[in-house]
Amino acid sequence: MYTDSHCHITCDDLFERLDEIIENMKDVTSCMIMCTTEKEFKRALPIKEKYPKFKIAWGWFPGDAKDITEEHFNILQQAIDQKQIDCLGEIGLDYYWDTSFNEIQKEVFIRQIQMANAANLPISIHMRESTKDCMDILKKYAQTKIIFHCFSGSVETMKEALKMDSMISFAGPITYKNARQAPDCIKACPIERILTETDSPYLAPVPKRGKQNEPSYVEYVAKKICEFKNLNEEDACAQIEKNFLSLFNE
Repeated sequence: MYTDSHCHITCDDLFERLDEIIENMKDVTSCMIMCTTEKEFKRALPIKEKYPKFKIAWGWFPGDAKDITEEHFNILQQAIDQKQIDCLGEIGLDYYWDTSFNEIQKEVFIRQIQMANAANLPISIHMRESTKDCMDILKKYAQTKIIFHCFSGSVETMKEALKMDSMISFAGPITYKNARQAPDCIKACPIERILTETDSPYLAPVPKRGKQNEPSYVEYVAKKICEFKNLNEEDACAQIEKNFLSLFNE
């Protein structure tokens, strides 16, 4: 019934209790594992093989851009060529922690968009304190479907994103009291363009805030969206899953 379009269940924090996490996911019928390292990606492959509900995304995270070499691009390209990933991401720009290598981030971002274009893969976007640069690059280079992961921007930015054949993915922060822009964004976004996610193990939603997040908690994100939009939960969740599956050429 529920869709988690973005979770890091193969990261070290969650992988040690993977069996429990998957057992808890009985009501999650579609899910995408986000991988930011080769180790996480290799952990994800047997999960997808065993459980058809899973998709795999992999890409080089913007915060790691300084360390990305040609060999890293070759490794990622090999996974693309072998059709082992369903989405390229999460990729993008993050100017929150360190702005000393913004230009390198842009280069790595553009290169990965071009790789996704060549393979006709959707891309999952990380956009933190970098809205203008990120949007400018996407408008110029992106040719495939886009997921704006954990969207927290303004209604105006969201409307610009929707013009780019994109899905807007909402996560746990929409349940927080200080989520000032979330209600307006959710109300303004057509249900046909909404995704739900956890970004687990981060950003656990209310009433699980402060705990380690996991995909089963996506239920609370979906319920909050239905509350804001005054929608029937079963119908809304069916549409959200349809949105998610429409990203992939199968």
